[in-house]
Amino acid sequence: MFRILDSSSASGRIAFAASVAALVFGGPTSRVSAQGVIMQRNLSLGLAKSIVEATLAECSSKGFHTAAAVIDRAGQILVVMRDEQAGPETAEMARRKAYTARMFRTTTLEFRQRTTDPALAPQRNAPEALALGGGVPILAGGEIIGGVGSSGSNQEMDDACAKAGVARVADVLK
Repeated sequence: MFRILDSSSASGRIAFAASVAALVFGGPTSRVSAQGVIMQRNLSLGLAKSIVEATLAECSSKGFHTAAAVIDRAGQILVVMRDEQAGPETAEMARRKAYTARMFRTTTLEFRQRTTDPALAPQRNAPEALALGGGVPILAGGEIIGGVGSSGSNQEMDDACAKAGVARVADVLK
C-alpha cells in the first residue's frame, strides 16, 4: 500500500526523508552489499610458463617432441608452447586436454576411463573435450585454478609429463 506524501508539511518532509533513508541504508541495496566481493586464486603468466616449460622438459628428457598448454580457471589459454619438431596438431590437442582436465576436474586419463560408462559417455561430446591422456587439473589449496595439457608422445607419457609440470611448481600452489 502506497501513500502520497505531502512534502509541503513538516511531517510530510520527515516521512519522505525517512523513506529515502530506509531505501538507502536498509532497503534492497543492503542485500547487494551483503553479497560482497569474491576472492579467487588465479594462475599468473609466470607460473603458467614455468608449468609449460617443465612439462616440455620432462617429455624431451624421454625423447619426445611435444607441445604443452596451460589454461586458466575460465578455460582461457595462458601459455602454449610446441617443440620445433612436434607435429602441427599437438598444440591444439594439448590445449583441449588442459581444458578437459580443468572443466571436468580430473585427469584426462581418468576422464577417458570414466566416460566408458554409457551413462557418462555423452560427456565426451562436450565442446572442446578430449578424452585422451595428457591433461591434468592445476590445484591451489584444493581449488582447481587451471589445467595443463601435454601432447605428442603416448597418452601415459603425456600424462606423466603434465604431472611433472605441475609438480615443478607444487610449493607455490600450496
